[in-house]
Amino acid sequence: MPQPRLPNIPGLKIAERWFVWAGVALLGGITLAGLIVTIYAAWLFHDLPDASELADYRPATATRVYAGDGTLIGEFSDERRIYVPYEQIPLPVIQAFLSAEDSRFFEHGGIDVSGLGRAMFKNVFNAATGRRLEGGSTITQQVAKNVLLTNESSINRKVKEAILANRLEATLSKQQILELYLNEIFLGYRSYGVAAAAYNYFGKSLDQLTPDEAAFLAALPKGPNNYHPRRHPGAAKGRRDWVLSEMGENGFLTPEQVATAQARPLAAQEAPRRAQYADADFFVEEARRQAIRRFGAEEVNRGGYYLRTTLDPELQSAARDALMKGLENYDRRHGWRGAWGTTDFAEGWQRTALAGTRPPERRSWEAAAVENVAGNSVRIRSAKDDRAGYLLTGDAAWANASRQLKRGDLIFVQPQNGQYALKQVPRVNGAMVAIEPQSGRVLAMVGGYSYALSSFNRATQARRQPGSAFKPFVYATALEGDYTPASIVLDAPISFAGGRNGERWTPENYSREYYGPQTLRRGLELSRNVMTVRLAQDIGMNNVVSLAEKMGVADDLQPNLSVSLGAGETTPYNLTAAYAAFVNGGRRVDPYLIELVQNRDGETIYRADERRCRECGRAFSGQESPRLESRGEQVIDPITAYQISSMLEGVVQRGTAASARGLGRWVGGKTGTTNEYRSAWFVGFSSDIVVGVFIGFDDNRPLGSGETGATGPVPVFTEFMQVALRKRPARPFVRPRNAIFRTVNGIEEAFRPGTERRREEEQAPAQEIPLGPQNYNEILRREEEEAAGLPPATTPPPANIPPPRKEPAQDLDGLY
Repeated sequence: MPQPRLPNIPGLKIAERWFVWAGVALLGGITLAGLIVTIYAAWLFHDLPDASELADYRPATATRVYAGDGTLIGEFSDERRIYVPYEQIPLPVIQAFLSAEDSRFFEHGGIDVSGLGRAMFKNVFNAATGRRLEGGSTITQQVAKNVLLTNESSINRKVKEAILANRLEATLSKQQILELYLNEIFLGYRSYGVAAAAYNYFGKSLDQLTPDEAAFLAALPKGPNNYHPRRHPGAAKGRRDWVLSEMGENGFLTPEQVATAQARPLAAQEAPRRAQYADADFFVEEARRQAIRRFGAEEVNRGGYYLRTTLDPELQSAARDALMKGLENYDRRHGWRGAWGTTDFAEGWQRTALAGTRPPERRSWEAAAVENVAGNSVRIRSAKDDRAGYLLTGDAAWANASRQLKRGDLIFVQPQNGQYALKQVPRVNGAMVAIEPQSGRVLAMVGGYSYALSSFNRATQARRQPGSAFKPFVYATALEGDYTPASIVLDAPISFAGGRNGERWTPENYSREYYGPQTLRRGLELSRNVMTVRLAQDIGMNNVVSLAEKMGVADDLQPNLSVSLGAGETTPYNLTAAYAAFVNGGRRVDPYLIELVQNRDGETIYRADERRCRECGRAFSGQESPRLESRGEQVIDPITAYQISSMLEGVVQRGTAASARGLGRWVGGKTGTTNEYRSAWFVGFSSDIVVGVFIGFDDNRPLGSGETGATGPVPVFTEFMQVALRKRPARPFVRPRNAIFRTVNGIEEAFRPGTERRREEEQAPAQEIPLGPQNYNEILRREEEEAAGLPPATTPPPANIPPPRKEPAQDLDGLY
């Protein structure tokens, strides 16, 4: 039976059509949405970083520089970061960051849905109040953002962040992710990572942090500038206390520990410091230059090297203090130059005064203003704390003698026994270098008065004429030939063609007097210019220059006779190193600052001492210990080296550096002063240390009349050596095995075998000279009588009347 047909209802076909069209539209929309999502995903994924790369991720890490005793003295870095493995990060630090940033870190899979919901809820209020929106990011997401993505705020980045977070969780362990986070995060104070932040904020390593200090570091990722401990101390402490309370809520601290930690003040350093030890700025900068030349700037600034230097911190501090004091003493000898500024005491004058540039190394100096002047009674007011006081009467008189003090003068002062000493920053400058002669290790280096005021390193970068400090190389050349310390050279007028303006060049002694025939020893001890020129003429300047270059003085000296008096140029660094051969038995050692370099994996990539020792690793069984070969090339005979060191000891005991005689025996050296007193030098030594001191203006203008090597540099050397000799006591210079020793004029001299007989043949004494040790002053008197043509005294003068004699002139070194 046929089925009944549906009634013909009006509009049914129209509804069917709409239903079909709606289905088609829905399917089309789904397809389009899928296409859009596919395109969007493809766009997201086409440049999405590979999370697996983080397994070998190595962030830029600071190269840390250490002294020989392990003291941290500096660091080189683009980003101040000290990478610390997870196993070495203390638990309180980890707990503080988990409490502040992601308490469910070890529970979620990279994205904390509950945390994200809370952040979205808070963002409703943040948007209404104009505050910054929170992202609700987990630590995993922050690692993805910090290491693999940019810092932009966008939906795209958040999606990428979520994708990468999941990938990170699948690729790395939770500990590896947390290690990356704690070493990568920026925490202000120029600090990247928790280890650098601990040092920069508190001057501590991670394992020294207290819970409140760890909590403060954990408070910083949200906004380091907002919680700056100096600019925003209230906000910083409030955020820290919140982190501490979160640590208590999470069971990491007891309520009592939370209360104790919150009660502690926030005591952060005023500013980040590369090292607590701050006396080696010139040394550290020179080490940086040498490291960059060897390894390249990229590796040095980002490679995380361990760099051990040769520095001795105690000697470095002593060198800096001695040089600064010596330059200030020179400055005081030349009078008060006047105030560095003026003020009318209007409101805010203290800020102007405090902006004055004082040497950071002189931390006890204060800016002050002269308030009242009544003769040598000068009342001042401190700009820092508005305290009133009086200048020392002697300092006021010293200043008024040159330039009268007046009200409103801005000056530097130093508190002293209830009053104030007047200070001024020297315009003169200088350098000081201390080297270990056996190895070439640079134990101390100071390149100027203050690194903060001028970073130019005068120890390594200033080429100056050394004056008579060059003379030992002339005498060494002679001793390498046929001369001995007892050989006679005539001290009498001499002149040469080729002087200025077509005139003859006539070198003179400083005293403008001449003393006739003299021994080489006496000529060097008293720095006789004319004797030195005669000696150089006889042995040949080509030989002198060749030996000086071989010993490392310089490589561009000209064979002119004026060079024998120090007319060539060198640096304090090179000249001091060249003197090392006189102490170590005649070997040239090249000075160095960097002892050892290791990369971030602990592998040694550079060692300064390249000598090999085949048996140094064997166990001790009673036999003789292994012997290492001596460093350096043999450039002069060991006997010559001993002869020069002995003669230079005489410079200290009886010659131009006699003011250093208080240091005792076995200390030698040579003064040097260039023409017109432009530079003053002293290079001195004991058996275990060689020290060079230079004083001069940067523009090479004269230092002033009487400013010789004995006046300025010798006191600097003396003060430094008083410290150095406590650590390295002076001991006799090593006597060469094959030297022949004879007593000459009361002094034991060393001779090469055979040369002692030639001396006896050359001598034709006009009078009977007593044998054995004699008084050195008596020898000088007899030589002067002989030079003057006086008959020899047949009877000694009465015991109560001193023998008449002329004081030996303290010749200026290098005046030519």
